Order: sequence, then C-alpha cells, then structure tokens
Amino acid sequence: MAEEVVKFGFFGAGSIAIYRHACEIKANPWGEVVAIYDPIAERAEWLAEQYGAKVVDSEEELLAIEEIEAIVVATPNCHHARLTIAALEAGKHVLCEKPMATSLEDAKKMIATAEKTGKKLMIGHNQRLMPPHIKARELIQAGAIGDVLSFRTSFGHGGPETWSQDNGPHTWFFRKEMAFVGTMGDLGVHKTDLIRWLLDSEVEEVGAFVDTLAKKNEKDELITVDDNAVCILRMANGAMGQLTASWTYGAAEDNITVIYGTKGQMVLGANPDFPVEISLTNGEQAQFKVGAVATNEVQVPSGIPDEFIDCILDDEKPSISGEEGLKALAIVIACLKSSESKKIVKVEY
Repeated sequence: MAEEVVKFGFFGAGSIAIYRHACEIKANPWGEVVAIYDPIAERAEWLAEQYGAKVVDSEEELLAIEEIEAIVVATPNCHHARLTIAALEAGKHVLCEKPMATSLEDAKKMIATAEKTGKKLMIGHNQRLMPPHIKARELIQAGAIGDVLSFRTSFGHGGPETWSQDNGPHTWFFRKEMAFVGTMGDLGVHKTDLIRWLLDSEVEEVGAFVDTLAKKNEKDELITVDDNAVCILRMANGAMGQLTASWTYGAAEDNITVIYGTKGQMVLGANPDFPVEISLTNGEQAQFKVGAVATNEVQVPSGIPDEFIDCILDDEKPSISGEEGLKALAIVIACLKSSESKKIVKVEY
C-alpha cells in the first residue's frame, strides 16, 4: 500500500456523514477530511470544526480543490446521481450513499462515468461488511445448513425523523421529490443488497405491498413516500423469501435475517451476544460471537470508508461497486412496480 493519505471532501453534513463517514475516515490512518459543503451552513461548520476541515460555499468550490482526491456524497437521494457524476468528471473518486440513484437510468450513467474517467465508485451498502453477515456467507457457502430453500429478512425502526439532522416530520426523507422512495430506499435497499450477496444469487421476480400506513408530515398529512413494505422475492437459484422494511417499529428495532436450508436454519442479528446462530434438524446447534449487526441504537464501524480508502490506495475496484448498487436499486424499483400493478414483476437489471 502506498504511504499517502486520501483527502476527502463531503457533500452533506447530516447524520450519515457525522456517525459513519467522517468519524471512520478520521479513524483510518490513511484518510483525512479536508472540506465540507452543505447548503445548511451551520451543519457544515459544526462538522468541519470536529475534524479540522474547512467549509466551502458551493459545490463547484469543493470540486475545484485539487488536493481532494475523493468525495463522499451524503445528501438527499435526489442529488446522488448529479453530484456523483460531477465529482467523477472532476477527477475525484466517489463514495455515494444508498440508494445510489432515483432511477436505473441515472445509476447506469454514474457507472458509465466512473468507467470513462477511470475513477472508483463505491456505494454505501454496509450490511454486507458487518462481521456476522460475512461469517454467515462463509457458513452458507460451506454448506452448514445445506441448500438454502427460503429466508426472511427485515429492517425496521421508528423512522428517520427520530435520528436524521432534519429532526421531526419535516424531514426530507418524507418528501418524494427529494427521497424518491421511503422505507424501501432507506432500509429495504440494504436488505436487497444483503440477500443477493448472502445467497450469491440474483433476485429474479418480486411481489410486493409498498404503502404509507401511518407517518405524517408537518402538515399532519400522510407522507408522500412509503413507510412500510412487505415483499416476496424469488432468487435465480430457486430460493424464495420475504423482505420487510418499516419506519413504524417504534418500540424496538428489527434488523434480523433468518435463512432456512435443507439441513437446518441460521439466525442473524437476533442475539447480541451470538449474532450468528445455527440450529440443525439433527439437533446440533452452534453459536458464533463475531462482531455485531449495527443498529441506530448501537453504531459499530461499517467498514465502508476503510474499504474505499484501501481500493484507492491499492488501485482496486470496490466490492460494493456501482454495478452492485444498481442491482440493489433494481430490486427496489421492481417492488414498487409490483405494488403499483398488483402483479408479480421480473427484476430488470
């Protein structure tokens, strides 16, 4: 590895920048936060003060800083594609938050721009880098529970208005023009990425109910994006299962995955002491104490900035590339189409 420091600029100074990207870049000996832009200047100023960075007054000013080698795009979803493409064309590597774009067309433009410019593009799907999930994939591939037949995976909490910097019902997460999609973009897309990676198989067909059941905005009106989704997925390898995403799990967060195989089952994230548990049909059981599945209440290092920095310094393609982000997004979009049409929908990648 080259002995150099990767200098970062930030688009966005919200919660994901504060609690993941900035602190993890700072903790990495090869990373440094140099400059920040946020249209809400006081947010940028606060974050910059924590890391000895400077605040800039515009997107253009940030991209014009020559010493910045990489950009973190941590903005509302509607800006992901535009800012990623601009940063890549300015000669910067880009770490973009999920969902990577608000359409497959934009996602493909992002990928094409990365290829054209020769710059790295990584998407912030952190679930697959959590130690319990890495261990689970190894065990599944080793045949620990036999052939996978079915699964259920869920991600739910009390809603982004409880933890985002836009604290309250006015949050951009609740506005379709800024977020594009609600709980399926915030939480469901994590699980679409996770399940295809865990099972090493693509999602071919989906059936879904995606709806707004309870969340209201500052006008006491139902929000314009979904707050609950229940989806059925069929994988290319024949396995099928359920994916649930919700912003109305106010009493307790749910970030649990269960995999059912021909020899037994595996539970991920239910037991904080042993986040990987196996129960076999012959009565044998095994528990693995391997890290933790991150939650809003318990933040653990995501590994996303660390891998991104390594890929830049070692000139390697990120494992969670733009192509991987597009596949996760494609499943979400298929679920939206299924819900709207009331039909089973094939995923178009």
